Amino acid sequence: MKERISPATLNVLNFPLTGSRLIEASAGTGKTFTIAALYVRLVLGHGTENAFVRPLTPPEILVVTFTDAATKELRDRIRERLSKAAACFLEDPDEASAGDEFLLNLRAEYPPEEWAGCARKLQLAAEWMDESAVSTIHGWCNRMLGEHAFDSDSLFTQTLETDQTELLMNVVRDYWRSFYFSLPEPDIRTLRGWWRSPEDLHKNVSPLLEYAETLGTDEAPADVFVTVNQQKAAELSELKAGWPEWTKELRTLLEGAVAAKVVNGRKIQARYFNPWLEKLYAWATSDELMPDLNTGWERLTPNGLAECWTQGEPPAHPALTAMETLKARLETLPDARSGLLQHACRWIENRFDVEQQKRAQMGFNDLLTRLDAALRSDNGERLAEIIRTQFPVAMIDEFQDTDPLQYRIFDTVYRVAENPPEQGLILIGDPKQAIYAFRGADIYTYLRARRDTGGRHYTLATNFRSTRAMVASVNSVFSLAEDRTAGEGAFLFRRGDENQVPFLRVEAQGRKETWEIDGEEAAAMTLWYPENQTETLPKNQYAQLMAEGCATEIVRLLRLGQQGAAGFSQPEKPFKPVAPGDIAVLVNTGREAAAIRTALSKRGVRSVYLSDKESIFQSAQAGELQFWLAACAAPENDRLLRAALATPSLNLRWEALDRLNQDENEWERYVQQFQQLRLCWRKQGILPMLRRLMWEFDVPRHLLAHGDERALTDLLHLSELLQQASVQLDGEHALIRWLAEQCQDENQGGDARKLRLESDAALVKVVTVHKSKGLEYPLVFLPFACAFRAVKKQDSPLKWHTPEGELEIALSATEEQRELADRERLGEDLRKFYVALTRSRYALWLGMAPLKEFEKSAPGYLFQGGEPVEAEEFPASLQALETENIQAWPLPVPVGAVYRSEQALPELGPRPPLRTHKSPRWWVSSFSGLQIAPAGTYIVPEALNREPQAEIESAAQDSYLEDKKVSAQGNDPTDGLLQPMTGENLYAFPRGPAPGNFLHGLLEWAGDEGFAALAENPERIADQVARRCNTRGWEPWIIPLTGWLTALLTQPLALPGGGSFTLAALPPYQVEMEFWFSLSQVSTRRLDTVVQHFTLEGAERAPLLAEELNGMLKGFIDLVFEHNGRYYVLDYKSNWLGDDATGYDQTAMTQSMRDHRYDLQFTLYLFALHRLLKSRLPDYDYDRHIGGAVYLFLRGSHAPGNGVCVQRPDRALMEELDVLFSRTEERA
Repeated sequence: MKERISPATLNVLNFPLTGSRLIEASAGTGKTFTIAALYVRLVLGHGTENAFVRPLTPPEILVVTFTDAATKELRDRIRERLSKAAACFLEDPDEASAGDEFLLNLRAEYPPEEWAGCARKLQLAAEWMDESAVSTIHGWCNRMLGEHAFDSDSLFTQTLETDQTELLMNVVRDYWRSFYFSLPEPDIRTLRGWWRSPEDLHKNVSPLLEYAETLGTDEAPADVFVTVNQQKAAELSELKAGWPEWTKELRTLLEGAVAAKVVNGRKIQARYFNPWLEKLYAWATSDELMPDLNTGWERLTPNGLAECWTQGEPPAHPALTAMETLKARLETLPDARSGLLQHACRWIENRFDVEQQKRAQMGFNDLLTRLDAALRSDNGERLAEIIRTQFPVAMIDEFQDTDPLQYRIFDTVYRVAENPPEQGLILIGDPKQAIYAFRGADIYTYLRARRDTGGRHYTLATNFRSTRAMVASVNSVFSLAEDRTAGEGAFLFRRGDENQVPFLRVEAQGRKETWEIDGEEAAAMTLWYPENQTETLPKNQYAQLMAEGCATEIVRLLRLGQQGAAGFSQPEKPFKPVAPGDIAVLVNTGREAAAIRTALSKRGVRSVYLSDKESIFQSAQAGELQFWLAACAAPENDRLLRAALATPSLNLRWEALDRLNQDENEWERYVQQFQQLRLCWRKQGILPMLRRLMWEFDVPRHLLAHGDERALTDLLHLSELLQQASVQLDGEHALIRWLAEQCQDENQGGDARKLRLESDAALVKVVTVHKSKGLEYPLVFLPFACAFRAVKKQDSPLKWHTPEGELEIALSATEEQRELADRERLGEDLRKFYVALTRSRYALWLGMAPLKEFEKSAPGYLFQGGEPVEAEEFPASLQALETENIQAWPLPVPVGAVYRSEQALPELGPRPPLRTHKSPRWWVSSFSGLQIAPAGTYIVPEALNREPQAEIESAAQDSYLEDKKVSAQGNDPTDGLLQPMTGENLYAFPRGPAPGNFLHGLLEWAGDEGFAALAENPERIADQVARRCNTRGWEPWIIPLTGWLTALLTQPLALPGGGSFTLAALPPYQVEMEFWFSLSQVSTRRLDTVVQHFTLEGAERAPLLAEELNGMLKGFIDLVFEHNGRYYVLDYKSNWLGDDATGYDQTAMTQSMRDHRYDLQFTLYLFALHRLLKSRLPDYDYDRHIGGAVYLFLRGSHAPGNGVCVQRPDRALMEELDVLFSRTEERA
């Protein structure tokens, strides 16, 4: 029986709401409006004989769509429609109504005395929409499994995993270990030619898992290899038979022909054919699979020799005949790949199910399969009845994107073909827009539903989106193929007189606005073609040519818009110039998007790329973040830190990057900055650290100044994702590894991974055709309209359908099967083409060109009936398609025009009032954080108005910062590694903060190990010095440093007031003693005055920078020890004072103490010791218990005095500081 070709035009007021019915809604015909209108009728119980058996409430009306975003939009639209309907019913019947035509007609079917009851019913439904059954198919299945756990035989508590990639990857790794590790070496080499790692296998096997039941086999890989190797050996032996003799015969034949001069000597020479024959002989007598003959494959054939033979007939030989098919037969020798994939997909699918059950978890696909299994079980009929009772009516939106499993679920519940009147199932979709086959959607499922609803088909026949001219042009394009006697209709589904997916012309309501250029209405559709193109255009050149031409035209239109010559006109309203936000460019792939965006960017046009497949982890900002995190985790690593500083978002100039190679102080500043970022990461988390990093490098201002809101949005989005991931991960390197894995994962899943879009309304939108489905744009460019990718034999798996609509799938296919699969590819391309052409409201531009096999593209089939077109005739063939609304036009020639946007800056608000009071700044200070004022010949600080330095966290950091401060003063220049001097002194040891930190670290290690123990075991000193020097490339200093440290441990060192001690003979001591004490608004000038008065005999020295200390004072004392009942502080100084011993006498060391304000340091250290002893010793007395400060200048340990400078300030200083630092209590 023939299908009914023309379905009935839908009237939303009398559409039957019972039974199963199919609505075909072409693009722009008001599908969502229709769903909302039918929903209103179901709530009211409207329709007399076409009504449902009773009014329904929102929880009883199931509305299913396919994305969360569509679900939210649909729920909001239905709620809005219910509210407007309620308002319409509440209006006074004697007054003019604000309702639209549908609502007025609906209200007219009720007597006015019932209006209040209808309004109440509609209001309650609108308020009830939060509990409505508007859901995605997966969300609904999950709800059914949970609510009906007993009837569906499901667990009560199951975890829904949105991303199961890692679990599946673990299963693949198990499979790899279980089956591939034990294979023989030759088979492993073959295997690694296809998959070098489990990750490679995962990419190939993942698309096959849903077909595991059909494709899978139980033949293990080892058995597959044995079987295939035997088959291959047999076929190869057959192919090689005869060739050892044939090569000799061919050589004799060809040498004779050359000698007789009966061949073209330029094409046949011994230096050509002898290597070919030698390779053939080697192949025939060895295990080689394929000889490398290059042009020999064509020349050693009957046709190849015929081209070269100049006299008489070319000879016939069985080798020449065999050569015609030899290469093809060798290429099609059996291999194990398909068998391995078949076994892998079944084993992995089964193991994956087991692992999910162990974890009581399921993925999105499991929601469908488990509900389907429950409906087909022994208890299935009861479950279906329960669901029908719960949802008497269901509306399935976007039904053309349904797969066989989804339809089977709805068919089982609602019995589509039986059409029972006590229930309702409304299927709404457009088969012409079925473009999601790569996601599993199956247009043949739609066709099955079309058959099941035979005689109950309806169509929406009016387009409300586009202008009449735009609708007419699309009608013309698809009618070309639909009306053509030859062929299979517009969408390849015509079989004789029957067409299951016909193209039906739609009417247009039209729009009030018109698209005008220079005061005239412009063409709705423009077909571009390259001028003077006499040869087939390569695809790469086509993409570049169309991108440049399209960008040129967009710039022209935008410039005309700025002049008021291009835009949208509407009677009695101001002319609206065209702007970037009015334009969309539709593309097929990311490569095409990159081409057009590059062309637009060169011309000053900003754009945004929107794609279903784009992931935040594939953005450039994700790569930059990897560099940032690596540098923050290891700021001492030069390579990682330089890579981070060079990232575009940090915006360091080339000069600044180059200066890092010249200025060690600048380099160390960045090292310290990233060390502080690492500390922030460890203490506060990854998100605060990244926010701080972006703030310190002024990233937001830089990106926004360049109009790159996209990059800033991506950085903030990635920061949030990293913060979420850090909760589950332990340590910095685990998070860095996680980010790297996400960036390498090509199968991104989850809405959190999709790019968040800020307001892109003002930019040109570059959108994939798939992403554009359901959207509309004023102007649309389709520059790559002819681009397509034909199906290849190597594509796996290959899919096609039988004439009955049954899916066929194969991992390897014949040429005939490949052609069937490619024909289905063309069918989907035609539907994509329809989607692309129906996005525009006013005008559309298509890039056409004579590509190779143009006839296999969607426009090639529609315009030319799938017949080849010569390049010279291509423009004429397009011009023949011109109508009132379609024009063929040469592709715009790229010119140097640039678009400069005219953006009005927002008005600034009033300036906020200045704060009248600034609260004291609370911070943690230290000696290394205090700065010397720029007085006299002393140092100049980096900045007078400065933020407090970050808190020091360790003794090593304190020493490093102090040495860096000394180096910055210029008295201790930083040099490279010099040759060590003779003896065991350190006069020539490298200078600067890093070497100083090295010496401090070595002495700290010695103190921790025990000075006495090391003095008795010099080998341990030698070993440790060697280890530390080797890591820094200081091998020449191993021996001198070992001798110096060994001697230092037993060297007498002076004490304040006379006497001496040795490190090795010290009683118990404290290494790197940490101290804290509070400060409250302590003036540095007051502190400095007190210290200068009581130390270094009151000698003049540089004052401290005037500021106020408020918070805590913190420090680390290198060594605190007790000797003969007195307590001392000892500090190591690595300052360079000269090239010999004369630089380390008492005068020089005292001068260094003044220059670097070590008087302030030892004062603070002694005060900390003073307070400690005061709290610990009951009979504490400063004069009796405090011995003083010992400053050991390490480089002068072999000078007279052993590099020791001692100080012991008077008791009065401690008393003054007690008063100064105790003012907190006085204020309280």
